Amino acid sequence: MRYKTKTMAENRLGSLAKQTAIYGLSSIVGRFLNYLLVPIHTHRMAAESGGYGIVTNLYAYTALLLVILTFGMETTFFRFSNKENVNPNKAFSTTGLSVGLVSLVFLILVSVFLKPIAGALDYALHPEFVEIMAIIVAFDAFQSILFARLRYENRPIKFMTLKLSFIILSLLLNLFIFYLAPYLKAQFPDMMGWYQTSYQVGYIFIANLICTTLVFLGFIPEIKKLRTGIDRDLLKEMLKYTWPILLLGLAGILNQVADKIVFKKIVPGLEGEEQLGIYGACVKIAMIMAMITQAFRYAYEPFVFGGKRDTADKETQAKVMKYFIIFTLLAFLAVVMYMPVLKYLVGEDYHAGLRVVPIVMMAEIFMGIYFNLSFWYKLIDETWWGAIFSAIGCAVLLAINFIFVPKYGYMACAWGGFAGYATCMVLSYFVGQKKAPIPYDLKSAFLYFAIALALYFAQKYIHIENTVWTLVVNTGLLLVFVAFICWMEKDLVKGVWGWIRKRI
Repeated sequence: MRYKTKTMAENRLGSLAKQTAIYGLSSIVGRFLNYLLVPIHTHRMAAESGGYGIVTNLYAYTALLLVILTFGMETTFFRFSNKENVNPNKAFSTTGLSVGLVSLVFLILVSVFLKPIAGALDYALHPEFVEIMAIIVAFDAFQSILFARLRYENRPIKFMTLKLSFIILSLLLNLFIFYLAPYLKAQFPDMMGWYQTSYQVGYIFIANLICTTLVFLGFIPEIKKLRTGIDRDLLKEMLKYTWPILLLGLAGILNQVADKIVFKKIVPGLEGEEQLGIYGACVKIAMIMAMITQAFRYAYEPFVFGGKRDTADKETQAKVMKYFIIFTLLAFLAVVMYMPVLKYLVGEDYHAGLRVVPIVMMAEIFMGIYFNLSFWYKLIDETWWGAIFSAIGCAVLLAINFIFVPKYGYMACAWGGFAGYATCMVLSYFVGQKKAPIPYDLKSAFLYFAIALALYFAQKYIHIENTVWTLVVNTGLLLVFVAFICWMEKDLVKGVWGWIRKRI
């Protein structure tokens, strides 16, 4: 009996690992393919046109609205679907239809008050931009519950297929908009009379709408399962559970997008759109760190929540934190060392903003550390601490933006994010050490940060005209950090080498 139980547990863990890998792969590959839109947009839209600034601004609004329209019901669906006295189909129908109805009301209100809303957002000349994005975010909010259903039913293949289909189709449509359509316009002007180069921003949003609609059609079997309707009593219980999640989500997303939303209000007009476009494009290079953090999250969350909560488990968490810091600092150095090549991911018009990349990447590292630290309040069911920390961090970010953006432009946005996430990280550490202490190796963490920053400033102040020799020198500096890791973390190196040998 013991052997069978162990085998079942191992099978369950194996299934979890497999699904985590698929979800992680879909997220990372999706982010990478979406990342390829950056060179397409920035090489074909001049910075001074302000087009990419409009894209950055409106997508920031959609990210915020998506959190509001889903109001934490994705997590709530998982919580209530696993309750003994709740029918999973009824939980799905209640969450799906409630989010769908809220999204529909939102869409109707935007349509009715489109002109004043567009005017308030500084898009009076193009209210259709606002309307298209409202339709997209309404679809996305509803689809988030449908994607949650796939995860609940352990259907990662369909989940990944729909996610990647959206990104691949979006990439193909954008290639058509920016490369093939201009060529066809020159060759067949009568056939391509509808295409206007000056309206490329609008075509980006239309392409997104097409992709979202086609993905929606892929959910028809899941939509049919919504016919059981809304259980009012169940909905009341769900709303009591979900409002703290909504607050936590709002605070978290504001930390990510608040600077991109308020920037146009602080620096209005074409100048604001141009600066925001430069900032938004260069920030995408720094999002390599976000991809790493996302991959880590998919692998690490099941590990922590499945732990025993004993001393050994806490020591493991401390060790994983140290390894996370080492790996992300290595990624940070790799990006800054090879910036002479990576800078071509964005158009030359946008290169002035490359100086934000190290700052934003360091902010992303702080965010990753904050994610690691956040498990203490998740494990003791005091998630409201996360809302408090995120709200304070957001307040710091906004204060820096409003005070310094008028003078320093988008550089203040970068430093605002840096300060905001640093605040969240520090607060979570000190409160967490009182509530649920974990023996983190601070000495090693500070040492690795010091070495990494020393190497960063070394490459920054070594001036070599030849790009090839610059890369050679920077590679040498990067290898210094790798050698330091090997010297300090012999057990880690042995473990990695053993893992590689088993798979060769």
